[in-house]
Amino acid sequence: MCFQALPGAPEEPRAAMGPALLPLLLLGLAALTAPSASYSCYGDVRALQAPAVSCTAVRAPGCGMDAVKKAAETDIVRLRKYEIPIKRVARNLCLDPALIAAIISQESRAGLLLNDGWDQGRRKFGLMQIDRQHHNLYGSWDSEEHINQCSNILVLAINEVRARYPTWTQEQQLRV
Repeated sequence: MCFQALPGAPEEPRAAMGPALLPLLLLGLAALTAPSASYSCYGDVRALQAPAVSCTAVRAPGCGMDAVKKAAETDIVRLRKYEIPIKRVARNLCLDPALIAAIISQESRAGLLLNDGWDQGRRKFGLMQIDRQHHNLYGSWDSEEHINQCSNILVLAINEVRARYPTWTQEQQLRV
């Protein structure tokens, strides 16, 4: 994912991060952070409404909220390994650590889906899946440097949305 510059923003906010990202936040990735450790300058991720995950649309076994919940529970175990770098990057960039953790979970299942740090097509790299066609790669696939690079790209994207839509709430700007 590791956000790219937005060529054209939508007319209204939408959940561009994928249907499972927000439910993952709400179902346990926030457990990485104590309530007092939430320090976001970009809106409250816990205030975002999670979209429904439909089994009808995908017609696959293991879909819906039960599958999302199970994925979140298994990802929590792998995410613990990255808790300190996630918190450090989040604090430095004024991001909610749960947002970074959710992106890591959504993009790579906290490393489970990667082969030597790469996706199957060897186009995207690292926990947060930075596209090598659009960005230089810094650090190893699971390093704090990688998390910092992708989180900086996220902050730039959010600020771009803020500039285009200054009347939107922070939560609306965060959803795009």
